[in-house]
This record gives sequence, C-alpha cells and structure tokens, in this order.
Amino acid sequence: MDKKILLVAAVLGITAIVLGAFGAHGLKKVLSVEQLTTFEVGVRYQMYHALFLLFIGSFAFLGEKERMIIFYLTITGVLFFSGSIYLLATNGITNLKTKFLGPITPIGGLLLILAWCYFFYAILSKKQ
Repeated sequence: MDKKILLVAAVLGITAIVLGAFGAHGLKKVLSVEQLTTFEVGVRYQMYHALFLLFIGSFAFLGEKERMIIFYLTITGVLFFSGSIYLLATNGITNLKTKFLGPITPIGGLLLILAWCYFFYAILSKKQ
C-alpha cells in the first residue's frame, strides 16, 4: 500500500465532488449548457482517475517503480486535462486568457492514456 498515492487519490476524489457540486449548483446560472457539460467532463475524468489511483495505491501486484510511473502520468494528466477543461469552461466568467490551454487538454488526455497503457504493460510483463 502506498500512502502518498492513496492521499492524492483522496484529494482528487474530494475536489472532484466539491467541483461537481459547485458546477451543478454554483455555475448552473452563469455558464451555458455547453460550458457546464464541458466542466462536468473534467469532473468526471478527475473522479475516474482518483479511483484509478486508489486502486493503484493499494494494488500489491505492482512494484514501487511501476506504481510511481503510473502515479506521475496520472496526476500530471489529470492536472493538464481536467484543469485545462475547468479553466476553458469558466473562461466566460473569469476572463482569463486561456488560448494557450487548447493544446494542454489533449496532452493531459494522452498522459492519462499512457498511464493506463503502462498499467497494462506492467501487468502483462509480470511473471506468473
């Protein structure tokens, strides 16, 4: 069991719930339906990967190095993917310059895909 990974999973889960509630209640009146749907995609993927990290942190089958590679790919992917989506979806009310975030979202998605691919590879390469 990896305490650091489990703690980060808990923080991602907590913030996903908070952001989901904020989106459903606080942003409902100020965002368009399309912007709110986009915001919810960020929340959903953050929660999926909080659960993924919870599993990775408690999965004894993986070695420490394997867990840490998956951890760093996942946390960076969530920050890039969900974080950029949150900023892009709320751009209308924050007036932040978010043009540079366009390419960040797919990079985050790619990192999340790589985390899952590395997980697959790590399991496949284990001797029985």
